[in-house]
Amino acid sequence: MHKYIIMGAQGCGKGTQASMLKRAYDLIHISVGDILRWNLQAHTKLAARITRIMAGGQLVPDEIVEEIVRRRLDEHDWNYGFVLDGFPRNRRQAEFFLESYDIDAVILIDVPDEVVLQRIQARRLCAACGLDYNLMFHRPAQEGVCDMCGGGLIQRSDDNDQAVRGRLQDYHEKTHPIVDLFRRKELVVVVDGTRAPREIHDEIRQQLKLKIASEMQTT
Repeated sequence: MHKYIIMGAQGCGKGTQASMLKRAYDLIHISVGDILRWNLQAHTKLAARITRIMAGGQLVPDEIVEEIVRRRLDEHDWNYGFVLDGFPRNRRQAEFFLESYDIDAVILIDVPDEVVLQRIQARRLCAACGLDYNLMFHRPAQEGVCDMCGGGLIQRSDDNDQAVRGRLQDYHEKTHPIVDLFRRKELVVVVDGTRAPREIHDEIRQQLKLKIASEMQTT
């Protein structure tokens, strides 16, 4: 069983790498962002509060995120393991996680702030179906129009320069103590997130000493 935490600033490619690990090793990808977006789309009781917070360019409070993660992990559907994206967010949560789960590694995707800013400001969202685009990596066939449903593409209200820089500052302030804690446990592997997704995935696999699918089939 493989149990990983994947960390990095917004726009560093955590979701992409988590999805690649999920497909390669049959892991469950637990994304805090995806769970929050589901609440918004399903208009749950939590949705109105989340909307107000995100519209102001702020991160969802730690107590909400912690409750979401606890509930998701309690489902115990991760037979071959999981890759957790978006948690922990503070030292207390990290300590709780180390006590509750036998983590194999913390994957830290390192990307300079200015690159993160460029990537996030290039993001677009279909107003109709919610599909994500990025004008740097995943452009629609027709400018401003969703390939899937024909809906209009919009920029998220919290992807402006001021809001992104605020989130980056908050990320660094909260993340450094967490990474230091995991480093003392010799759990952290750092990869360069400025390269192509496949190259990043290959480096993660090599650092974690993970076999590729063809190697697993022959053993």
